[in-house]
Amino acid sequence: MTPSTMIPFERYDEEFLSLTEQVTSKLRALDPARTSSSSSSSSSSSSSSADADVRMAHALLLQADDLLKQMGLEARGVEDASVKRDLLGKVRVCKARLANLRDDYEAAKSQVERDNLGLPPPNGGSSSSSSGGIGMGGGGGGGGGRGKERLLSNSDALRNQADTLENARSIMAETESVALEITEELGRHRETITSAHGRVRQVSGMTNRARRIVQSMGRREVQQKLILYGVAGAVLMVLLMLIYGMFS
Repeated sequence: MTPSTMIPFERYDEEFLSLTEQVTSKLRALDPARTSSSSSSSSSSSSSSADADVRMAHALLLQADDLLKQMGLEARGVEDASVKRDLLGKVRVCKARLANLRDDYEAAKSQVERDNLGLPPPNGGSSSSSSGGIGMGGGGGGGGGRGKERLLSNSDALRNQADTLENARSIMAETESVALEITEELGRHRETITSAHGRVRQVSGMTNRARRIVQSMGRREVQQKLILYGVAGAVLMVLLMLIYGMFS
């Protein structure tokens, strides 16, 4: 585990932890137990503060999502298999935490929208609405509540579609990053194969040169043998001529 590999990932991890803590703090500020204790005179300021907390939590979640993608790229770029496995495990833990925070954010956002529309919580309505109204006033309130429920239902459907598109975009970005990694890996393999092919050509050239040298040495050996045989024959003929001259 090299320091040059771990330092960036540790920084990403610390920044991700800081972002998730900020999101948790904003979601705690939207806790119904805290907002219900505010007085009616400060309801408008409380509503605007809740909307600001929702927007801030959403912005922090987007930053955390982008940071998590960068962490995934950093982890997949590690060459050591064991280190890469550990870092990808940390990334999966961070993904699970971010998913839980998204669920908490959606619940808090839905509650803020209900409060802004004057709707009761999903688990039950107020005591005045459950006890029934007087005359036509009660019926008008019920009709308005149903209209607000339909608006909220449509808003939830649009938000779910936006979340689906966001998830699809995230999957496409991750798929693109994986494709880029595969392309880079194939490029490295191609360079390795090209280098090996070059070495094979170099070895083949050396083999051809060695073969030509061996052939040249063989021809020189044959020539030297022929010269040796010729000298030996000439010496033999001279000796024979000398012996013949002595006895004649």
